[in-house]
Amino acid sequence: MEKKRLTYKDAGVDIEAGERLVDLIKPFAKRTFTPNVLGGIGGFGAGYLLPKGYSEPVLVSGTDGVGTKLKVAQMANIHDTVGIDLVAMCVNDILTVGAKPLFFLDYFATGKLSVSVAADVVKGIAKGCEIAGCSLIGGETAEMPDFYPEGEYDLAGFVVGIVERENYITGSEVREGDVILGLSSSGIHSNGYSLVRKLFFEVLGYKIDDKIKELGEKRVYELLLEPTRIYVKSVQRLLESVKVKAMAHITGGGIPGNLVRVLPDGLEAEVHKGSWEVPDVFKFIKEKGNIPEEEMFKTFNMGIGYAVIVGQEEVSEAVKVLSDSGERVYQIGRVKKGKKRVVIK
Repeated sequence: MEKKRLTYKDAGVDIEAGERLVDLIKPFAKRTFTPNVLGGIGGFGAGYLLPKGYSEPVLVSGTDGVGTKLKVAQMANIHDTVGIDLVAMCVNDILTVGAKPLFFLDYFATGKLSVSVAADVVKGIAKGCEIAGCSLIGGETAEMPDFYPEGEYDLAGFVVGIVERENYITGSEVREGDVILGLSSSGIHSNGYSLVRKLFFEVLGYKIDDKIKELGEKRVYELLLEPTRIYVKSVQRLLESVKVKAMAHITGGGIPGNLVRVLPDGLEAEVHKGSWEVPDVFKFIKEKGNIPEEEMFKTFNMGIGYAVIVGQEEVSEAVKVLSDSGERVYQIGRVKKGKKRVVIK
């Protein structure tokens, strides 16, 4: 009796599906290409020609994921927004030192590859890259049977940006009296979703497509899958006209946990509650979850997705540039002498 021939597909890995995916995503990626991109999607490596005009270029890299917001996308079977989140989490990070993102790569891992789902995810990544002004030049799709539960996948993103060495922002020039500007978030962004999911789906018992009457009849998935705001283009315009001393991307740890990272020793940031409008979603989460305010500020962005520190003399121009670029911007606090920390009053 002839033995059954075992193939890689029998073991759960479909190489042909991966090839179909590459063919599907090529047009999305190609839309993000600039003349600096050498080669295309599908090779063993991706090349990028450094832009001209820099005397001492510094390359800045960053990597991040989307966290358990992916669970919400998988529950809703909506996959074309979390790619925007993935790009946002990476490019907003390197933006804090003044870096302009050049190119992006992604890693998509799943137990069994669904070509349509993966294509939607990459479509979102390409959209995020378009918003950020960078090129999606490569990535990796890993099909790992028995490693992920059926229907689940994970994402990681990698970005490389560039900044002139003399313009690299470290926070060392922050001084007493400087002003902290806050740029509005688009919502929850991509942090705190383990708490959010526990509240919405376990404590409150919502289904993914239920309407929430207290939040304007928005459906749960609409509220929870709102993509993270990408601040690159507006902040790059700001950097061209204003002396920026420090910037912080408000992610996990909230305003206190992220703003402190760019403060020099001997200075504290005093952030004033009430200086911006906290979005209703955070008020809802706080009330329904009976969550202490301190915990809310440690877990969520509370409506401020990005912070910029400038001298008092630059405030007016900074607010104008950011507002003209489409940002909602608030003066949320000041820098004072004191222990290196963030005080929310």
